[in-house]
Amino acid sequence: MAEAGADGGGGGGGFLSSGSERRCRARLAAAAAGGGRGRAAAAAVLVPLCSVRGRPALLFTLRSRRLGGPHSGDVSFPGGRRDPADGDAVATALRETREELGLALGAPSVWGQLRLLPDRQGQMVAPVVANLGPLEDLTLTPNPDEVEEVFTLPLDHLLREENQGYTHFRTAGGYGYTLPVFLNGPHKVWGLTAIVTELTLELLAPGRYRRKTHVPARSPPPRPKAGSA
Repeated sequence: MAEAGADGGGGGGGFLSSGSERRCRARLAAAAAGGGRGRAAAAAVLVPLCSVRGRPALLFTLRSRRLGGPHSGDVSFPGGRRDPADGDAVATALRETREELGLALGAPSVWGQLRLLPDRQGQMVAPVVANLGPLEDLTLTPNPDEVEEVFTLPLDHLLREENQGYTHFRTAGGYGYTLPVFLNGPHKVWGLTAIVTELTLELLAPGRYRRKTHVPARSPPPRPKAGSA
């Protein structure tokens, strides 16, 4: 499993502290109580917080090219379509994580759910934030039919401006909107995964991360129309 950003001190241990967890859980719960989280989502992804040798990080997967389709070879979080037997989005995210990574997580690992987001087809996806704990204590068995690679990016890496970019999209009327891109890791993080990453950084580091992009109300086109910076 690849790790990026071995670039100095950890500095971010507080992101996964008990105090940070309480704050994030409260913020997610308050947002859910305000509406919008209760709608049924067509799919869910797990946003896997973890620590790697004591450094807080996010875990990503590279989707297997065996899958085919528009998401083949993309950087992603574990997840997929909701099964009729799934009780809610959390159940979908946990089931998909078990199927893709061989990792069985319990409900106590889940901090809460970020707001629903549209995928490329316009279907709503629920990002579920969970803490895996120290990655050294886990045994991952990625399903080769679904996952080509597993890698992590330290939160400190994601929070550095030199690793943050954006992509402009154009519409028929000219300028449309911008979406985030995270650079300089084993793979470029873009698309819906980058949007979820951005929302997660806002949740974890409200004093350090400021969104530079606009998330559209509808799903973005499958590929950028213009260059990225």
